[in-house]
Amino acid sequence: MISTAYAMGQAGASGAAPAGGGFTAFVPLILMFVIFYFLLIRPQQKKAKEHQNMINNLKKGDRIITSGGIHGTIVSLGDTTVSLEIAENVKIKISRGNVAALNQKSSVPQKTKDENKKEENKK
Repeated sequence: MISTAYAMGQAGASGAAPAGGGFTAFVPLILMFVIFYFLLIRPQQKKAKEHQNMINNLKKGDRIITSGGIHGTIVSLGDTTVSLEIAENVKIKISRGNVAALNQKSSVPQKTKDENKKEENKK
């Protein structure tokens, strides 16, 4: 008497070889990796590179936003730390990696009410 597993194995061996070989089984995996690279990995690497470049180019007087949402002006820079002035005579020290972005809107000092009134009177 022949076992079922042995009989099935013999039938598969006597048939033709699988079409396309082993390489065609990897083509969908390769295509998925290429799609993931261009949609996920590459943009993330580019963003990380831009962030590192921004952190390396910080200078005294820049207005920044931390990853915690604190807005401040850079007072001094260390190798791994940044000292921020977040209010008048209130300074904090943070890690350079916690700088999220430069605050482009506030880079120009705002005029006081007195300066605005003087300009209006001149007109």
